[in-house]
Amino acid sequence: MKLSLRRLLPLLLLAAATALVFASGLHRYLSLEVLSEHYMELRAWAAAHPVTAPLAFGLIYAAGVAVSVPGAAVMTLAAGLMFGLVLGTVVVVVAATVGASVVFLIAKTALGEPLRRRAQGWIARMEEGFREDALNYLLVLRLVPLFPFWLVNLVPAFLGVRLGTYVVATLVGILPGSAVYVSVGNGVGEILEAGERPDLALIFSPEILGPLVGLGALALVPVVYKRWRRRRDAT
Repeated sequence: MKLSLRRLLPLLLLAAATALVFASGLHRYLSLEVLSEHYMELRAWAAAHPVTAPLAFGLIYAAGVAVSVPGAAVMTLAAGLMFGLVLGTVVVVVAATVGASVVFLIAKTALGEPLRRRAQGWIARMEEGFREDALNYLLVLRLVPLFPFWLVNLVPAFLGVRLGTYVVATLVGILPGSAVYVSVGNGVGEILEAGERPDLALIFSPEILGPLVGLGALALVPVVYKRWRRRRDAT
């Protein structure tokens, strides 16, 4: 009983933090309206604190990812606005990976191990197949935005994926999409001054989604080849 409570404590604390964010209304600050009202102050703050501002923003971003608060796209735009394309992309990718890894570790510790011990039948087979090619599958899930980010944070924890594999796949997989939003954020001040709104759905435009799907397909090539080679050797 004590061991179970110890396992569940981080999960309960994370759930409490998530509930507190939504109950207090903090998530409402992650909107284009708030960004348009305060983008000059954000830009001035980043310029006045070139070292501490990226660190503080990265911690806030990681915390937002950990509690699965909506508005990550707005925060990514803000990173481009404050830090430019290169530094903004680095801050976003590292912070998002840290936040996602926190969720992964908590879910794996609290629920993943007990579920894996009880896994039988098709669940056990799915776990084995996913774990065998975890890096490739995770790259596809990160590159192609088919599923919510928070869901992709959790599922690998239940399928026995190693932390190192998870971190590498997340870091590499979210890089292209993050760079797209940061690049838009780099010029969002001019967009807002013109009275326009940045397009948060641009990731689904054919010009952006097409290359991401192509990268995802490339990530699956080793998996397909391995399956084909196995079947050929078996015959």
